Amino acid sequence: MAIIQLSETLINQIAAGEVIERPASAAKELIENALDAGATRIEIATAGGGKALLRVSDNGSGMDAAHLELAVRRHCTSKISETLEDIRTLGFRGEALPSIGSVARLSIASRRRDSAGGHEIAVAGGKIAHMRPAAANPGTIVEVRDLFFATPARLKFLKTEKAEAGAITEIVKRMAIAFPAVRFVLSGSDRTTLEFPATGDDHLARMAQVLGKEFRDNAIALDAVREEISLTGFAGVPTFNRGNSAHQYAFVNGRPVQDKLILSAIRGAYAETIPSGRHPVAVLSITLDPALVDVNVHPAKSDVRFRDPGLVRGLIVGAIREALARDGSRAATTGASDMLRSFRPGFQPNSQRPQTAWSAEMSPSRPYQPTTGFGERPQASFDGLSMPTARAEPQFSPQPAAPEPNARYPLGAARAQIHANYIVAQTEDGLVIVDQHAAHERLVFEAMRKALHSKRLASQVLLIPEIIDIPEEDCDRLMQHAAELSELGLAIERFGPGAIAVRETPAMLGEVDAHGLIRQLADEIAEWDTASGLSAKLEYVAATMACHGSVRSGRRLRPEEMNALLREMEVTPGSGQCNHGRPTYIELKLSDIERLFGRS
Repeated sequence: MAIIQLSETLINQIAAGEVIERPASAAKELIENALDAGATRIEIATAGGGKALLRVSDNGSGMDAAHLELAVRRHCTSKISETLEDIRTLGFRGEALPSIGSVARLSIASRRRDSAGGHEIAVAGGKIAHMRPAAANPGTIVEVRDLFFATPARLKFLKTEKAEAGAITEIVKRMAIAFPAVRFVLSGSDRTTLEFPATGDDHLARMAQVLGKEFRDNAIALDAVREEISLTGFAGVPTFNRGNSAHQYAFVNGRPVQDKLILSAIRGAYAETIPSGRHPVAVLSITLDPALVDVNVHPAKSDVRFRDPGLVRGLIVGAIREALARDGSRAATTGASDMLRSFRPGFQPNSQRPQTAWSAEMSPSRPYQPTTGFGERPQASFDGLSMPTARAEPQFSPQPAAPEPNARYPLGAARAQIHANYIVAQTEDGLVIVDQHAAHERLVFEAMRKALHSKRLASQVLLIPEIIDIPEEDCDRLMQHAAELSELGLAIERFGPGAIAVRETPAMLGEVDAHGLIRQLADEIAEWDTASGLSAKLEYVAATMACHGSVRSGRRLRPEEMNALLREMEVTPGSGQCNHGRPTYIELKLSDIERLFGRS
């Protein structure tokens, strides 16, 4: 079989198969070109999910006639010269425009700021039309119509117009987060207009535009450096989570990426703090020497390769965990919002519905509103009741310590325990509702995790060993890791082919359901056991043990015990959520409560 030279059009169509997978791929390439041209305003218009029309307009530097003609030819670029080790732009291959032109109807109108007029060039199915003068504002307008008309087989693999339009929206969001100083407008007949005004250097403001204003109140700033690699951005508190990972954004030297290493590091950083099936919200920006990262490993440039991936992963995990330990103990503000929504008035018969909009200020039956709010003076009538105080008793000591003078406690003073499970505490400006089991579970886990790095956990010897019957293969798995479990204070021995004898349990857990604990550990080890053993999973085992040894739901607590729990939560990292990621408390501000009663 003879070897032939492929035509330029066919070469471009082959390249387009890798670079331009769908309308969103074309949008990404065109937006990157606009950003590389220094644009501060980018407008994107679509029709038919980007298949019928995709137009990207910018106010960048523009091109003259000579450069415009080169732009539609393959491997013509102004962004690199001789090496791939110092790439500082989003685009660099010179493949996007000729690839798009080979499978669609492409037209480009551009004008330089110092030029009296602009020029336009068109490419349809790989055929380049003659250049012609055109009236144009400074900048560039790229219009793509009938995408994949030259390769109709490709159209069969596209999704619905709504899905393709949504993919373009996601591309614009990622670009908007990466470049807050640029104004983005996304419009078209297939969507409602989406606009992101420029926020200058205020990255958090841009993130709030894209991720919602709640992100601003639930984000923790990140700023870490390790061996000339810097990490900045924001990580959401664990209780502010989502049902998928679409709200995780990563950027390497300003380039939006969807790199598996980075996403895996985010998951690892939030281990034991996010419920199963939920995902954290995070925006990470990694900055490093371009020579230490290879961006030329994927046609769409969405993946990168780091020269030292372990260093990058360690930086991400360490920075997020340090931030969570520093400021991640607070509960998400969305908890109060969800509670307020649950208190909304239900259905009213038509005869009882007000004919005009109700106003608390104008209501003739508005009750007297004291100015002291939740102050102690209006509660004088409750003095006859035995109310707990905000004393600080370490480790649930039955001997209460004297309160510190002028002490301030963020979680307030315990006022009641309801349904033998929830502690209601009064703060200076509202109230807090605490799930006693979830909160104590977190405290026990943090104590166990801290002890893991110093010495073997103290254990208590059982007077009569607990004998647990389990399948023989589970016995084998547990005994393979008996030494590691012993470090956690859990001493086990083989007791026949299908039984385990528990002789010691961790002292800090108190009374433990040994049967339930052993069976759960056996199931978990069977699921993720590896040749490296249990050493890498000791914290996960500690979380399981903490759950079995915490204050159970249904146990009535004394006032001093409730307050001791609150004081411990205030000084324990990550106490805003339990080991499974559920919130341990919900805070209601006085303003929220007054809003429920129409007082604000």
